Amino acid sequence: MPLTVDPCLWERAVAVGRRVLWLHTYGERYVDETAGRPYGRVLLPRDRPRCVEEIPDDAEAMPEKPAYDPVSEDLWVGSGRISPVPRAVREYQVSGMNVLDKWFGYRRRNPAGKRRLELDHEVARRWLPSWTTELLELLNVLGLLVREEPAQADLFNDVCAGPLITVLDLTAAGILPVPTEAAKALKATSDAGDTLFDL
Repeated sequence: MPLTVDPCLWERAVAVGRRVLWLHTYGERYVDETAGRPYGRVLLPRDRPRCVEEIPDDAEAMPEKPAYDPVSEDLWVGSGRISPVPRAVREYQVSGMNVLDKWFGYRRRNPAGKRRLELDHEVARRWLPSWTTELLELLNVLGLLVREEPAQADLFNDVCAGPLITVLDLTAAGILPVPTEAAKALKATSDAGDTLFDL
């Protein structure tokens, strides 16, 4: 990962990182109204996906997999339809994993996951209306993440084109090599709380 020496680029990277974390947490972390990161529901400013045809919640109509029409930008969940869903949103991946497919995998007729215990076989037999709400929220988040990609690419190119902090720089500053005790996982304590995000 390239680390820039330029403080202005560093600040841009921090701002992008805060926005992405705000999106990943559905607006619950890194909230800043003045920076356009309000608390709560995260929505596209326009062209939001909406449920055009209701996803049936009867057992016979429980969907097995979603279908997608890239021309009309329709996402079909059983006989229900959500639109518009741009191709980049439908194909959004993290580390090679399609986010929508992963989300849907645990909410389909035969859900993903191992079945080792008897309780593991207790799964939803019908589509829950709350899942439609969750799906619309996820599509909004993914839509906003897609919109962030050009700025992220520009920032990455700017960082790579400028002076970088090297391994030699980090070694000379005593940051590398990382001490063994610093590389160990932290042990949770009963009073630790959610300190990672309590900034």
